[in-house]
Amino acid sequence: MSRLFMFEKPLGMRDTLPNLYMMKEEVRVTMANEMKRWGYQFIETPTLEYYETVGTASAILDTQLFKLLDHEGHTLVLRPDMTAPIARVAASKLLKEKLPQRLAYSANVFRAQQREGGRPAEFEQIGVECIGDPTVSADGECLGLISSALMKTGLEQFQISVGHIAFVRSFFQEILGTDERVEQLMRFLYEKNYVGYRVHVDQLSLSSIDKQRLKQFLKLRGGPEVIKEAEDLLECNAGVEALNELKTLWGIIADYQQDALIKLDLTLVSHMSYYTGIVYEVYAGNVGFPIGSGGRYDLLLEKFGKAKSATGFAIRLDHLLESLDKPFEQPPLSCIVFSLERRKEAFMLAEQQRLEGKKVVLQDINGVEDIDACSALYEDITYLVGKQKEGSR
Repeated sequence: MSRLFMFEKPLGMRDTLPNLYMMKEEVRVTMANEMKRWGYQFIETPTLEYYETVGTASAILDTQLFKLLDHEGHTLVLRPDMTAPIARVAASKLLKEKLPQRLAYSANVFRAQQREGGRPAEFEQIGVECIGDPTVSADGECLGLISSALMKTGLEQFQISVGHIAFVRSFFQEILGTDERVEQLMRFLYEKNYVGYRVHVDQLSLSSIDKQRLKQFLKLRGGPEVIKEAEDLLECNAGVEALNELKTLWGIIADYQQDALIKLDLTLVSHMSYYTGIVYEVYAGNVGFPIGSGGRYDLLLEKFGKAKSATGFAIRLDHLLESLDKPFEQPPLSCIVFSLERRKEAFMLAEQQRLEGKKVVLQDINGVEDIDACSALYEDITYLVGKQKEGSR
């Protein structure tokens, strides 16, 4: 390879330097501990999956999949999300007792980028999947957990927008009549292109009343009063069941005492095509896009031979760190600088201090070019050089 590319990385890939790694680890551990407190068990899946199973079941576009061939000619993919792999594991090994499974994960996922644009092709997600519970209580639990876990990280200002994909589809189907026209209009919602949405509605061959209903739909954002406004837009029972689920969900959220963090947004549409019911996105300061998302996906497990309901969420750690926007505080480090004749003494002192809970660096004095820079780096430094201990601070 040309020396020109010696320090370059593949498109969208990132290095994680020590300070950022430690910040990420602290946030990851904090969230993981909260998930465990709620009874979720962590699971790992392979980085590589078969394209014909997990690759096609995933909601990620085919053009964003990293593909490669194994030695037998099978097409593999780097996992593009964690929901599909966990659905595979649950369907094959974990649902035999017919009890809900509460699973959690923290893992890197891979999505190819066509151009840089500051978008990573590899990033870490931490999240949960509640599999086998069809009740709205499971959706409420996930919302309660995501709120609690984020607050544990120190994130003070965030909001969760909640919608219902089945309501959107039912409402649009009632007016537009065909799946193709429904998908066309939903695309504007996914892109949050509300100007384009209104222009498109004006161009449709519909009555002025139906056009007005579609435009009023864009105003369905706010508190529980939004549900009544949505009911007023319906002319038949399509979408009523979805709205009843949102009523139930709001009561659950209130019982968790987290309703101040939640806003209903019935225009919310996810790019994840496997979502079938309640969906949500998490927004926070300093970041102009969601730091996390989730929802119900009741049909995904059928692709792996199990007709089971499921719901869950994922938080992007890189986006969460941007939202936290707090300076990293390097944990205190001690250093013992030693000369060869006092090496054993230095090793014993380091072990004693480590048993006391300190983080201790051992440094041979002959390996240091600038002793002043070394001294400035550590909170506490001890010199064991020469025949006697010369001092410490």
